[in-house]
Order: sequence, then C-alpha cells, then structure tokens
Amino acid sequence: MPRQVMLGGEGAAGAAGAFQAVGCEVTVLGSPSAVALRELDRAGRRYVLVHVGDDDGESEGSYERAHHRIQEAEAAALAERLRPRDRKLVRCLAFGYKQGMPEEASVVVDTRFLDNPYWVEELRPLDGRDAPVSDYVLAQEQAVELLDRLESDLSWLLPRYQRDEITVALGCTGGRHRSVAMAAELARRLGVHDGLDVRFEARDLD
Repeated sequence: MPRQVMLGGEGAAGAAGAFQAVGCEVTVLGSPSAVALRELDRAGRRYVLVHVGDDDGESEGSYERAHHRIQEAEAAALAERLRPRDRKLVRCLAFGYKQGMPEEASVVVDTRFLDNPYWVEELRPLDGRDAPVSDYVLAQEQAVELLDRLESDLSWLLPRYQRDEITVALGCTGGRHRSVAMAAELARRLGVHDGLDVRFEARDLD
C-alpha cells in the first residue's frame, strides 16, 4: 500500500514530484491547512505530514504539526527515506550530544557511561569504525550487556512499529568513538534478523 504523504507550506507543490517519484501517494494541502488536517484525523487517516518552507504561523497547521520540516531542496532526500518498503529499514545512528539530538530518532540510547577511548592517547585520533577503538569499547562488560539488552528489546519492539523506517540513535559526547562502535555493532547484530534491512550511520563523522 502506498505511503500517504500530506505536503503543506509554500514549497509543497514544488516538492510533490520528489515524493511521487518514489511511489508515495501525495496530497498537497491548501492554505490554511488546519481544517483539512482535522478532517483527516476525524476520518482516521494515517499519513506522514511534511511542511515545505518556513513557518507560516498557522495555529495547528502543517508547520506546527509536521512530522518533518524541510526546504524544497531537501525534498528528494526525505522522499528517499520515506520510500515504501517491503521490509522495515532500521537505521543504527551514532551521534554526538554536542551537535544536538537527532530529530528523527525513534529510540535514543546514551552511551556516555562507558569508558571513553578519547582519553587513550593512541585511540584519540581514530574513531569507532577503527578496530582498536571498537575493540576497546566492546571489551567493556557493560557495553556487551547493553547490546544484549538492546537486541532483545528491539526484537520485541521493531515489529510493533507501524512505519517502514525506524531510527535507533546511540549518542556519546562527540559522536566519534563510543556511539560509533556501539551503533556499528548493533547494526551487525540486527542485520541477521529476518525481515529487516539495517543501515549503520555515523552522523557527526566527516
């Protein structure tokens, strides 16, 4: 069944083609949009609401209620993320709290309680994708226990999400060492589960 995407904002019409191109069913909302959104809610419609452009100041309108707020130039990238899928996509996303929380996160896990490779001189210039850093992080008993618990909890949780893409975000201070090693290992573990497509991402690495 095609994903239902409602587009609001001044750039909605211009962005519509990007979402249609990936197989989404698109409705461009007029302005004001609050009345149309209330009608959709009363009808029990399920949809993804995207506001394209700046804040229009409308109370309970598409900007205020949006699941995603983008500029028109960002439409193609978001459309690719919203592409209807036969299998759920799970993004194991490493991030640094210094750069802010990822807005798209469905589940957030703080890994800052683990020993930090940053304070080991020879590991500092490396990152969690490098074997010495990964080995340092995953050698910690608490890291393995966290991964075991996460894998178990997500095995129960993921099938219950009513959407095609779920982001599991693991954070550390800078998004370079602990969170990267942990997200990569979680992606490896989840990658063997049936019915999932799994992707590892490190948001704050160059």
